[in-house]
Amino acid sequence: MDKVRAAADDRKREYRVEELAEAAGITTRTLRFYRERKLLQPPRKEGRIAWYSEEHLARLRMIGELLDRGHTLGGIAELIGAGESGRDVAELIGLEAAIVAPWSDETPVRLDWEELKTAFGDQLTEENTAESIAQGYITVEEGGITHVSRRLMDATTELVAEGVPLSAVLDASRRTREHVDAIAEIFIDVVSEHLLSALAADTPLPPGEAARLTERIMRVRPLARTVADAQFALAMDRRVHAEYDQLLRQRRENGSEAQPEDDSSEA
Repeated sequence: MDKVRAAADDRKREYRVEELAEAAGITTRTLRFYRERKLLQPPRKEGRIAWYSEEHLARLRMIGELLDRGHTLGGIAELIGAGESGRDVAELIGLEAAIVAPWSDETPVRLDWEELKTAFGDQLTEENTAESIAQGYITVEEGGITHVSRRLMDATTELVAEGVPLSAVLDASRRTREHVDAIAEIFIDVVSEHLLSALAADTPLPPGEAARLTERIMRVRPLARTVADAQFALAMDRRVHAEYDQLLRQRRENGSEAQPEDDSSEA
């Protein structure tokens, strides 16, 4: 019974402004600034003394966590305002995290200049290097370069080893990027229109809707990659067969043109 009473007393603990600031790891000036920005709900007043609760401390810790994640105070105020309008702040944060979470799982790779010369030889030119930088794949450092994707870097070196010029690989990369950007935009439009349209509305989300949207986003993400991969494979099938049929036709036409004329008079 005493433990229950003690736990209840802890939950009901109240803080003066200096005590609350110390518990939250901020200054009293910062705490008052948060109050002015309406990031913190008003305290309970007892005479001239302001008393803050555990809820205030939890709010301050949440603000600190959001600031560490890169949120601005204006964005935090919007999230808190949404939570106080019936939307749960934690659910909204989870939805935001699901929307902006990285799609790629690429790992960077660093190569020094000797490794690059071994891989590309005299194709390691200023023009090719500038093109790689322009496409956003490499950053040049004093001792070499860092590529954003080990998989792309490995594929590039293997293509060059198979006889494809580095300039041709970079050209294909640039053109491919234009198309995949267009594909990504199509998926963004579909998701925005059919899954996230409620976020653009002026009315608050119903309770629990942010959590439901988060679950839907997490289910759709792998489906989008599956569709893109399957469509690419089917497109390759179509193009390979078309190109091969054209090659066969050209060979037959060239072969018929090379056949000597039948001169039966000499027989």
